[in-house]
Amino acid sequence: MAVPVEAAEAKQSAPAATDPPAPRLRSPAARRRAARALLPVAVALLLTAAHEARPEPYGDRLTAHTRVAHGHGTRQPPLRATKAAVEAYDGTTGHPRWTYAREGRRPVAVLPARGHAIALWDDGLVTDTARGDGSAVRWHRALPGAAGWLADHGASGVLRPLGTRMLAVITPRRVAAYRIADGDLRWTLPARYGCSFAPERALRHGEALLIAQPCATGDSWTTELVAVDDLGRITPHRTPLGNAWRGERHSAERAHPGKVVARPR
Repeated sequence: MAVPVEAAEAKQSAPAATDPPAPRLRSPAARRRAARALLPVAVALLLTAAHEARPEPYGDRLTAHTRVAHGHGTRQPPLRATKAAVEAYDGTTGHPRWTYAREGRRPVAVLPARGHAIALWDDGLVTDTARGDGSAVRWHRALPGAAGWLADHGASGVLRPLGTRMLAVITPRRVAAYRIADGDLRWTLPARYGCSFAPERALRHGEALLIAQPCATGDSWTTELVAVDDLGRITPHRTPLGNAWRGERHSAERAHPGKVVARPR
């Protein structure tokens, strides 16, 4: 049988069938370089997963219920303490704007301040939340040995403002003053030996906070009353504690406190 010339030439010029090339194996050095290049990615993924799995510090649960429009975050929503959370709500509708809860804990007192929602919890922790939109819990401060006393006596009068920038926390053993902006401890005043502070019997008088300090002996009423302000205990000829902001001055007519416990940061 005759074969056409064209078909014969095509058959002769067709390449011979071959197997696909075997995959090229990397050298041990190349494999090590690839592993080193992937290591940072793997570490980053592991750290991210660990961070997401880690419980929030202090058991914090902060939930925003209403998105605050830009320019309206400076409005000061009313505050209330429920059985389980601190809640900021709309004064017109009563609907919650945000809630702040702590796992297994309950708020026992809430103090509103400009831009701040300060709360005292049953375990003796004091917290400050951004009041306008509940965007963050700014700071946490623990009161040593206060949980048992709070359970027995309640929290009446424990949180007291000292002006617009300082917070007094009164417990039987001591008065502690914190700077509201950052929770920095500025000064402490221990109760006199044989005496204890009664926070529910504190009274505001001008710029001074008068705190009852009943004593077992009861020898003089002057020992059972202490006056403090944002700079500390009010006594004659006291010197500054350094509680003011940088560049701030106090007039010569205003009394200044005594011992330095902290410097401005």
